Amino acid sequence: MELVQRIGVPASKIVYANPCKQIAQIKYAAKHGVRLLSFDNEAELAKVVKSHPSAKMVLCIATDESHSLSPLSFKFGASLKSCRHLLENAKRSHVEVVGVSFHIGSGCPDLHAYTQSIADARLVFEMGAELGHGMHILDLGGGFPGLEGAKVRFEEIASVINSALDLYFPEGCGVDILARLGRYYVTSAFTLAVSIIAKKEVLLDQPGREEENGSTPKTIVYHLGEGVYGIFNSVLFDNMCPTPILQKKSSAEQPLYSSSLWGPVADGRDRVAEGLWLPQLHVGDWLVFENMGAYTVGMASPLGGTQTCRVTYAMSRVAWEALRGQLLPAEQEEDAEGMCKPLSCGWEITDTLCVGPVFTPASIITYQHSPPSITCSSVHHLSAPPECELGSRNFTFFTARSSLLRTKKRYVSENTWDILTEGRYLWRDDTEIQLY
Repeated sequence: MELVQRIGVPASKIVYANPCKQIAQIKYAAKHGVRLLSFDNEAELAKVVKSHPSAKMVLCIATDESHSLSPLSFKFGASLKSCRHLLENAKRSHVEVVGVSFHIGSGCPDLHAYTQSIADARLVFEMGAELGHGMHILDLGGGFPGLEGAKVRFEEIASVINSALDLYFPEGCGVDILARLGRYYVTSAFTLAVSIIAKKEVLLDQPGREEENGSTPKTIVYHLGEGVYGIFNSVLFDNMCPTPILQKKSSAEQPLYSSSLWGPVADGRDRVAEGLWLPQLHVGDWLVFENMGAYTVGMASPLGGTQTCRVTYAMSRVAWEALRGQLLPAEQEEDAEGMCKPLSCGWEITDTLCVGPVFTPASIITYQHSPPSITCSSVHHLSAPPECELGSRNFTFFTARSSLLRTKKRYVSENTWDILTEGRYLWRDDTEIQLY
């Protein structure tokens, strides 16, 4: 709440969406004018009634996310059976319930889950209306994929959601549609480069197994400067299976060895990846991991002496030349090179880039300790979130975790372009911007 208000988001646009809140946090919301809060049980409702009686509530309902990689309904969400009882309790406590929220969980390939959750929300809306609650908010949750090669593409999910909304919440019905699109925005916004800090060879002493040259087969263990308690915590939290890209190109003749990647912490669970077949690598070599934007840097801990990353920004010269006339006032163009030194390509690295108060360049390079880890991002913004076009409808999104925005489309409406340029947004350096 403090973060989003500090960047200019008005209290009326903030939904405190966690249905498990400390009393001190509820009082903070009341003090700072945040009136939209979520709940999914009687105890949470009672806390809000006592500490923030003027709050307006959003009822969080459980979903069928049995296919999700990161399910949430066991921890959060009220069952449909309990919704009427909770709505009645809120009415007796003179607290208005103004909407419904749900969260399918992350990595859900079951498109029907979105349709069913929207249908369930419609039922809860009808229950609330019968009891006199003014229901006008539907929060679709988050977990939307941000990868081009995801099992289910974002566009497919958007199509299913739009069809369900047309059926259950048709346009003009007076319901505001919200979505938490943080993962979608930031997943591919970061690319991590991390160096090998140690290695060892382990012989696989298995009877009857020998390589063609008669030697005992081996596996190579590489230790990286980051592990699952740092940037790779998504391996534990998000069931991520990171696959490295080699900085040094290997020839087809080089033999491949069974390999595994481990973090720097003296803990047997600090395993980044295993079952890899890689050429012989050496201490100081770099490995590159794409799509490292979601649940990585923001969730890292200093366990094992891992240092906090330092962030530097970079963008391609082509993108800089194309956008600086749109994003910088004419009087500042002469000093633009002093604000940010554009690079000829996004992969070039420099520690001399600087960030001015007017705009933020389009790539993020994060330096850790020596040897450093580097994280590159594609898009960054400095102002409050605008409306986001999701299919044929406009969804307003709010997020307290993310200040990153990305787009997967090359065609942008003039209205959206105006929003982006007015808000001082930058685009991916490989995006050809066309207005329609």
